[in-house]
Amino acid sequence: MNSKPDVLIIGAGPAGSMSAALLARAGLDVVVVEKSVFPRFAIGESLLPQCMNLLEEADLLDAVHSRNYQVKEGGFFRHGDRVAEFDFSQQFTDGWKYTYQVPRDDFDHVLAMEAEKKGAEIHYGADVTAVRFGTQRAEIDVTFPDAVESTFVAKFVLDASGGGRVLPRLLDLSRPTGLRLRSSQFSHVSGDAGDPLVAKRKIVVAIHPEDRGVWYWVIPFASGKTSVGIVAEPEFFSGSYADEEERYRALLAQEPNLAARLNDYDVLYEPRMVSGYAHSVSKLYGDQFAILGNAGEFLDPVFSSGVTIALKSASLASNALIRQFKGETVDWKTDFEDELMRGVDAFKTYVMGWYDMAFQDVIFSEYKDRSCVDMICSILAGYVWDKENPLAVKHERGLQSIVELCALYSSS
Repeated sequence: MNSKPDVLIIGAGPAGSMSAALLARAGLDVVVVEKSVFPRFAIGESLLPQCMNLLEEADLLDAVHSRNYQVKEGGFFRHGDRVAEFDFSQQFTDGWKYTYQVPRDDFDHVLAMEAEKKGAEIHYGADVTAVRFGTQRAEIDVTFPDAVESTFVAKFVLDASGGGRVLPRLLDLSRPTGLRLRSSQFSHVSGDAGDPLVAKRKIVVAIHPEDRGVWYWVIPFASGKTSVGIVAEPEFFSGSYADEEERYRALLAQEPNLAARLNDYDVLYEPRMVSGYAHSVSKLYGDQFAILGNAGEFLDPVFSSGVTIALKSASLASNALIRQFKGETVDWKTDFEDELMRGVDAFKTYVMGWYDMAFQDVIFSEYKDRSCVDMICSILAGYVWDKENPLAVKHERGLQSIVELCALYSSS
């Protein structure tokens, strides 16, 4: 066990594994400590095309291709009889035209194994209990499954702990996001009959017929299983039910199109519930640490931005670290935090627009200017860091302009 690595990474999810792969490839000594034992279940199964660029950067894409995951070519939105379809082959940004829908237990394990092949050392079942930062080194206390405690001494720490939010918790960095509290209930099902209007290669987002703040995701896998989830404010899930499966089935049945699609289905594990998942931090970096992916910023599952933000943060932080270890001066504010948040803030604008219904109205509008549709498609593909796309660069003003154009078209 390397107790004195150059970089210690907390978490072996997508952000942690990509960082480990990039840093190890550059010749740095990298140790990853992961609390779970892989493979392990995780939610967030629908990737965005931007992920393909990032995985390719770290030489991880070939391993992903080899798994034969379900190809994802776009998104399909449905609200009653209203439908809107986006195809990644028709987007503003010159990027990937497809991506994958992945069972995260397998996907995350594949990335971690590839990082190990590149030289990273990964310890599973390792729980970080304390971190102390000195002038030159950080000390990280870790407890292993057999209750053996060890202290690692590293020159830099990357927190890729996801929902565990290790450094935000230990350093008291958490802060409100400005997003309303929402919950999600989800499971995997078999017996998905499909939607007659939608190819299996597109994720489906269905909106509740009466409450547009409630929506459902439908993500088919290559195995024949389907991930189905419900997102709403906590009150929507209240009520008396015999168990979680009864609640899940009753709430799915409230959306007629989904009820028709799932007219004879089996729930493959007891539906799980998560609440209050949106979070942010007061700072994303310090002299000897940086916070990646969901450990720092998580918005909402509606546009599947989680893995994209995780991989982008890993790319930015790792490249900054590689330059820093070479003796170059790195401006972490400009090169990491500002650049990462440029995309996160764009995603946030459209997430908030979704829940105040303005962006929903745009998505379902009869106004179909080709350039506008292509720009929106690039946002949905995760290319929110594209400096050529006005809807990414000037996202607040851009969304407002499109809202006004759609309203004008509707009234004419």
